[in-house]
Amino acid sequence: MVASRGHEQVKDFYENWVKKPELLKFDSLPKNHFVLINSPRFDVYGNDFGWGKPVAVRSGKGNRFDGKITISAGVEEGSVDIEACLSPQTLHAVAEDVEFRASICS
Repeated sequence: MVASRGHEQVKDFYENWVKKPELLKFDSLPKNHFVLINSPRFDVYGNDFGWGKPVAVRSGKGNRFDGKITISAGVEEGSVDIEACLSPQTLHAVAEDVEFRASICS
């Protein structure tokens, strides 16, 4: 799936988006897509609202859908937090995908 998106396809997508910007509607996404989400501008572990420092970061129930993967800076320097929202069917399909497994295990 990832390998099917070449440089030209990604470039065309962003050039077209600049001409006609559109906000992503999660409920209209095709069922065979993954979406990566994050912003390095929000220091999630640097906040303390009086309850102590955060120990983990998770998205709320309203922000979860099949195929959403959130990648954030981890609590320890140089670490990464990954939250993957995958249905059992999607998780099984990913586990069976040899190309995907090779890309994350290398």
